[in-house]
Amino acid sequence: MTISDTSPEAAEMLRERLRRMTPGERMEEGFRLCRFSREMMRAGIRARHPEYDDEGVEMALARMLWGDELYRAARPDWPLLDP
Repeated sequence: MTISDTSPEAAEMLRERLRRMTPGERMEEGFRLCRFSREMMRAGIRARHPEYDDEGVEMALARMLWGDELYRAARPDWPLLDP
């Protein structure tokens, strides 16, 4: 059983739209969704930590995306800010 907040009609419209897209359009849509999701993550970090400046938000985002082990390996000089 699939649980969804999308009606079958709306889901079919979305599937049809995706079928008509070129590979380049699909890739661009993926990039757009990635940018959007990162902006939402940044907004969440800013809401939880209003004291962070832009650099702090980016550090917290990197920690969230990379995980602690990779974050420490890639940026050992950066502080371990809570996302």
